[in-house]
Amino acid sequence: MSAIRRRTAILLPTLGLLGAVLLSACSPFGNTAGSAGTLSPGLSARMDQPGASLDRAQAIGIINAYRATNGLPALALDTGLSGTAQALVNQYASTGTPPKTPNGVKALKLSAGYATFAETFSGWRNNPADAAGLRVPASKAGVAVAFNPTSNYGIYWVLILAD
Repeated sequence: MSAIRRRTAILLPTLGLLGAVLLSACSPFGNTAGSAGTLSPGLSARMDQPGASLDRAQAIGIINAYRATNGLPALALDTGLSGTAQALVNQYASTGTPPKTPNGVKALKLSAGYATFAETFSGWRNNPADAAGLRVPASKAGVAVAFNPTSNYGIYWVLILAD
């Protein structure tokens, strides 16, 4: 192999890796630790671990970042809606049956099987019907997660948007 080909064979993958690292630093997930390319703990924490706790503010923050890219106003994290979301997700995790949308709710997003909120959000964002639900006109939101190790999916998520 010629010296030029050897350098190119080494240089091109290195440039590709460098480009990927630079792009990941621009991720909308952000981070609180300050290291580029990593998700903040509130978005990447596995919810099937002992002592796991969802950072609801960061979860709604990533939804608000997505809404902002679509020209929509931010949602306020609502403790009452989060309580309703928790009751619904507990029911969902124990029965495996998706809950019905409560009265006055503009959007109810459900998910199961994703270990982290980042994965859950990506699933919603990448599904056209779910993405449309994230963009409904609303002013407040509640989010919750439940873990049931004996269920089919293990981890269940509920997001409620309302006014």
